[in-house]
Amino acid sequence: MAAPSPRRRADFSLGTAIDYLLIIAAGLIAALNVALFLAPHRIAPGGVSGIGIIINALTGWSLSLVMLGFNIPLLALGFRLLGGWRFLRRSLLYTVIASGGVDIVAHYLPPAGISNDLLLNAIYAGVVGGISAGLLYRGGGAGASTGVISRVLQRLTGMPLSQAYLLVDGGIILVAALLFSWEAALYALMTLFIWGVVADYVLEGPGVIRIATIITDHGDRVATAIMKQLGYGVTAWRGEGKFTHQPHDVLFTTINRSQVNELREVVAATDPHALLVIGQGHQALGQRFRPLQPRFRSPNIALMPDDVADDDAR
Repeated sequence: MAAPSPRRRADFSLGTAIDYLLIIAAGLIAALNVALFLAPHRIAPGGVSGIGIIINALTGWSLSLVMLGFNIPLLALGFRLLGGWRFLRRSLLYTVIASGGVDIVAHYLPPAGISNDLLLNAIYAGVVGGISAGLLYRGGGAGASTGVISRVLQRLTGMPLSQAYLLVDGGIILVAALLFSWEAALYALMTLFIWGVVADYVLEGPGVIRIATIITDHGDRVATAIMKQLGYGVTAWRGEGKFTHQPHDVLFTTINRSQVNELREVVAATDPHALLVIGQGHQALGQRFRPLQPRFRSPNIALMPDDVADDDAR
């Protein structure tokens, strides 16, 4: 087996360094989010941060120590059941910064935050928390938190992961509602929703492409016009209408959002009787779209040399 080239080794080192910088930034932002928006107003949107906020409000114990006290057993559980050392390396770095940094960051911030408006704090907690989560995932990391419990529940019981998250985080929000107020719990739910939306946006970007399926009796003519006028490739296969049992051509193509009207014009001109279905795609990678190369590395993927395309295939 040939030794890896110096260039590939350098690329790997640079990529790894960027991953860890993203994880460090995610941890710092997460600590800032808890200290500035969540803890001062007792907004507990699930997770270990939510547990920590509840316990801190009841006992006055250090928020950082409480979060670390819950996260360390969860890291051990994740190490054993979910990902071994690949899970632990990056998760541990993020957890130490995000949990241990809360008290440090809070020392330099106003004790009551920067606003007394619960709505503003809930919104910005979701935005800032989502940015942190998106950067963490882009760096190939994963927080310990209650996500580990949810994934273990999913593995042991077979329940959908979304239901496991709802059960765990929903239980924490319910406890916060009983101890603090239902108003704070409603704001926490809003924070949790915004958090997820922003995390998806940071991780994958906006959905700017459209996927089109065309059912036509003039597949060659329609496909040729799309490729000539719009410059995008078309995939075709033969289908059958089950009402009429008549054969039809089924075409599939991916275009930019701004070209939807142009596609409609081309299809209408080449086959006015065609069926055009347009859906939203989140990402298109390769060919005329963005490069297929990943923007971040997953710690759960370990490809063998035989699995990787050779230079000629690239």
